[in-house]
Amino acid sequence: MDFFLSLAAWISAGMIFALRVTDMSLDTLRVLFVMRGKKPITWFLGFFQASIFIIAITSVIQDINNPLSVVGYAAGFATGNVVGMLIEERLAIGHIFIRIISSRQGPAITKKLRNEGYAVTAIPASGKDGTVFLLNCSVLRKNVDRVQKIVNQVDPEAFITAEDIRPVRRGFWRA
Repeated sequence: MDFFLSLAAWISAGMIFALRVTDMSLDTLRVLFVMRGKKPITWFLGFFQASIFIIAITSVIQDINNPLSVVGYAAGFATGNVVGMLIEERLAIGHIFIRIISSRQGPAITKKLRNEGYAVTAIPASGKDGTVFLLNCSVLRKNVDRVQKIVNQVDPEAFITAEDIRPVRRGFWRA
């Protein structure tokens, strides 16, 4: 129990925590870039993530009798996942496919989105209670909130879904 009073044990655990937060933040970003097909940045993130991981795990193993090191490692792992997700949200890299279903306001939503510079494909469709408007719109991730706000202004009842996509070729992307 002397390790709880040892400044060196706390510093070691803090360093392991910081290394693990950095390692897992990079790992989370790396996985997201893998999913988006960004090879060069994935390589660099993987290289630095693995290097930091080796330093962190070696530190834990060398000081395995210090439970604070294990706690720092585990807490850094958990925190690093969340920090990586927060960083990725702020970067908002990639494209999103938005599907909008409106029972009454499809043409108005289409017009408003197009006036704002977004490409929209409008498809008449059949819903539970009759004809609906199915609108497809592919946007940069950073524009998702803006598109959702426009749709909600025109039709607060619209059903909106979004999914990550990797554009293959051509099409219209708002500059």
